[in-house]
Amino acid sequence: MPNVEMFYFAALLFVFPATVIYAGATDLVTMTISNRLTMGLVAAFVVLAVWSGMPLALIGNHVLAGGVALAVGVVFFARGWIGGGDAKLCAATALWIGWDLLFEYVLVSTVLGGLLTLGILMFRATPISMTVLRMDWLARLHYRDTGIPYGISLAAAGLMVYTKSFWFQGAWG
Repeated sequence: MPNVEMFYFAALLFVFPATVIYAGATDLVTMTISNRLTMGLVAAFVVLAVWSGMPLALIGNHVLAGGVALAVGVVFFARGWIGGGDAKLCAATALWIGWDLLFEYVLVSTVLGGLLTLGILMFRATPISMTVLRMDWLARLHYRDTGIPYGISLAAAGLMVYTKSFWFQGAWG
């Protein structure tokens, strides 16, 4: 019979990281982040919060972070600054990291997003062969009227900040 504590430990260490890595990769390749993916992150948070015995006040802290991130994300989406998937991924990530780490997450994702944007702008300014452009995702990235797959920076920032989170620290504590 599998050890329940080992499963819990594995879930804490791998559910969030694997999901945000997948989100960043799919955003790079398809310029979309699935609703199922972000809702899966929310559902996994609820299950693991209950399973871990997370105090209600701390759950409220995490829900507040997710709610604030979602509200700001909706405004940014309405203004055309980010995609809807980016707004939802940011909110789901904020739910996982909580209020105490939200500022750091936003700061890191902003810096990484700026670097990502500069890199993509440089890529778009560089002529590339038609052979490379036959790959749909590279052609889409190279096309100047296409947005920036910001989910990459959101995912990377989430991974960086996650190591300081209740979940990660609890798994090692």
